[in-house]
Amino acid sequence: PSCCGSLLTYDGLSPGRRSIGDEIRLTRNGQRVRLTLVAARDPDSPTQFPELNTLLQELTERTQAVLGDNFVGAYLQGSFAVGDADYYSDCDFLIPVQDRISVEQEAGLRALHDEIPTRGGHWTHHLEGSYPLKAELKTLKALGKEWLYIDHGWRVMQWSTHCNSEVARWSLRERGVVLVGPDPKTLVDEVTAGDLRASMRSLAAEFMPVFVTWMTLDIAWGQRYAVTTLCRILGTLEFGRVVSKREALLWAGENLDGVWSELIRQVLEDRPMGFDAGQAARTGSVEKTLAFAAHVEDLAMRWPDA
Repeated sequence: PSCCGSLLTYDGLSPGRRSIGDEIRLTRNGQRVRLTLVAARDPDSPTQFPELNTLLQELTERTQAVLGDNFVGAYLQGSFAVGDADYYSDCDFLIPVQDRISVEQEAGLRALHDEIPTRGGHWTHHLEGSYPLKAELKTLKALGKEWLYIDHGWRVMQWSTHCNSEVARWSLRERGVVLVGPDPKTLVDEVTAGDLRASMRSLAAEFMPVFVTWMTLDIAWGQRYAVTTLCRILGTLEFGRVVSKREALLWAGENLDGVWSELIRQVLEDRPMGFDAGQAARTGSVEKTLAFAAHVEDLAMRWPDA
């Protein structure tokens, strides 16, 4: 096979039978590369998962019915926009509104998001997103404003700053998937590499103190989430753009001091385990993650602007 005009050869004999999510090691023009098999996406569909596509169509139609003329559009950001989304990803959405949500509209949205997670299926438990005011979404000057928000798997909406970030705006503007509505570039001002790097330096310092208020490293998912986020902080500092979880982990594994390689490899290999509140973190991984967090904070403070 070939890729981008380069000759690819398999390492070893036959690649054999492969499944979605498997990693294939190849050689391209003498250089070892790794590719991950993902489900093919219909170019006319927002994601590679038919069940999720049906749910997103319903979400769009029902929010339009609730909001009426206040509805601006519906978009995906996060992993399904930036890249490397898989079965274990959350589906992050933004549905901007023209004016402040009325009491009646808020009640309708709360009823909608209260009902969806009561159904069977996978993706009904993995929608996450906010309803930002269009004028606030436009500019970083509105950082800190609370938007009506639903966390994945939850039935109760909150007013939260969760999606009101540089990362969410960059993801929407530069890579957003349009379900319906105008071009995201008309909704969000440019978020520069400098904006992203400044936010990552702050996040590196604040991450662990905030993390322990809602999660623990003693749970396997929490330990993996922490390492992944820390790698994304460094990846964003390096490239001046938002990087996917997998891209960040692979980059960190190949570019950081080798002392962290085993920790990063463990996180990559354990991703298919998903969330299980009863699953303890691997022996020794908590201590390694705490040390890694301190290392990332130190690196972030000294990272050059370009």
